[in-house]
Amino acid sequence: MTEQELENSAATHDLSSPVILLLKGVIYQEADAGLWNALLNLQARVRDYVTVLGLELVLDEAEGYAFLRSRQETFDDATSKLPRLIARRPLSFPVSLLLALLRKKLAEFDASGGDTRLVLSRDEIIELIRVFLPDSSNEAKLIDQIETHLNKIVELGFLRKLKPAAGQTAAFEVRRILKAFVDAQWLADFDTRLAAYQTQPGITSGSNTDE
Repeated sequence: MTEQELENSAATHDLSSPVILLLKGVIYQEADAGLWNALLNLQARVRDYVTVLGLELVLDEAEGYAFLRSRQETFDDATSKLPRLIARRPLSFPVSLLLALLRKKLAEFDASGGDTRLVLSRDEIIELIRVFLPDSSNEAKLIDQIETHLNKIVELGFLRKLKPAAGQTAAFEVRRILKAFVDAQWLADFDTRLAAYQTQPGITSGSNTDE
């Protein structure tokens, strides 16, 4: 193998690791600083590579996360035959509402100028959403339903479940990547959207997310 071939092979190997991991999910700076630095150095090549797949790289260096999402214009074209690599799935009303409430909480937290990590207890999150849900005579069933929504949000990657301290209830870190999915404009319309949710509690939200 020639020196040029060796260099090309090494470059491909360097590019493969971040691309493969991005196709699997989100890359966080805090999880692997070495991988994060490699991604920063290779981001121009990563962007070129994933464009061929109909994807785009979203990288927030300040917040320390990166992920791939479908390029909207690729799929807006009715003549496009390109299959979607990253599926879009509708979110239920409670999940959409809870994401909005968590995003608003994150904005308030950032405005306070405190720590960079927003951690909420299970009970705090339950109280955050329960006032917006239909009344139920079965408290245990209601809590179970809210925990199901919480687990879905953990699965989506917007919450990270933390190991509780002795005698404490479960706690969750609100992942800052939530800001990329519930943007500032959406948040600005929060009160209007929330009023609509409250008048139609049984309707499934039309929100979507890339997974």
